[in-house]
Amino acid sequence: MFDWEDLRHFAALAQEGSLSAAARALQVEHATVARRVAGLEAALGLKLVDRRPRSYALTGDGQRIAAIAGRVEAEILAIERVARAGRKGLVGEVSLSAPPAMLRAVIVRHLAALKVRHPGIRIDLIAEKRLASLARREADIAVRLSRPEGAGLVARRIGSQPFRLYAAAGYLSVRAPADYEFIAHEGDMAQSPQQQWLAQVVAGRRIVMRSADADVQLAAVLAGIGVAVLPSFLADGQPGLVAVPAGMPDISRDIWLVVHEDLQRSPIVRAVLDHLASAFA
Repeated sequence: MFDWEDLRHFAALAQEGSLSAAARALQVEHATVARRVAGLEAALGLKLVDRRPRSYALTGDGQRIAAIAGRVEAEILAIERVARAGRKGLVGEVSLSAPPAMLRAVIVRHLAALKVRHPGIRIDLIAEKRLASLARREADIAVRLSRPEGAGLVARRIGSQPFRLYAAAGYLSVRAPADYEFIAHEGDMAQSPQQQWLAQVVAGRRIVMRSADADVQLAAVLAGIGVAVLPSFLADGQPGLVAVPAGMPDISRDIWLVVHEDLQRSPIVRAVLDHLASAFA
């Protein structure tokens, strides 16, 4: 018999497409993934991957095994979720995934009250821009700025987040609107609704800096480098920062609290969900 852990590591490699990505998803070293895949091959007597200088490619047998492994993993994760939901009491760990800036500036400050109310609940905070997979137990709860469309997910709208243009007061004092220069997102965030809105505002003017980190953008604006679109929770109240008229309606995004349907009846998950919904309200 093969080791299930070997199969799980191989399934992650097939899912993520590379050793490094699989290692990040599993929170292990990439050498561990390679060793586990080799162990599975030895146990099955099959070559599952072609090892190339900079990548691994699934063989035909590897593709067939990966498809089965994905179904097996999904069923095992479903069993874990059902078992988790059936546990009584308010003692245990709940993992929460949220955008880093929102987690730091909004969510964390409300967790002290949760700790007082439910001292037996431990919160594992996951600050990341990517969407954690609730089906694969990468997180129990997620706070998102877009309504999820995945099967088995339950979403609750808990508020809305305005985005506005901001600049340093000193920057605005020496520049006319026609001479504004802008700070924009890069990578996947460049396709976000607020960045699409910013592209309309820029209207041919210069983009002088890009960063995928909202805190870095805020620091750049405070330093007088340019104008950026920022969430109001991050920018409002910052000394020396001024909201800039955009010449078009400001943009706002809904805030969603998301949980897998198998976990929504878990007492400790329910307690955290209710607390977060109340905090955002």
